[in-house]
Amino acid sequence: MDAVTFDDVHVNFTKEEWNLLHPSQMNLYKDVMLETYWNLTSIGYKWEDHHIEESCQCSRRHTR
Repeated sequence: MDAVTFDDVHVNFTKEEWNLLHPSQMNLYKDVMLETYWNLTSIGYKWEDHHIEESCQCSRRHTR
C-alpha cells in the first residue's frame, strides 16, 4: 500500500465553487483540512513541495 499524500486528500475549490458553499461547509472544509495537515505531519510527511500557506491564504480570501 502506498503512503497517503496531501494531494490524495486535498480538495481544491475554484473561487466560484468556494462561493457556492454554505459558511458551515466552508468551516467544515477548513477543520478537516487542518486535521489532515496535522495527521500527515504527525506521521512525518514533509511539506517542502507543497504550497500549504498559499492554500490557506487562498481559502481565507474566498471567505471575505
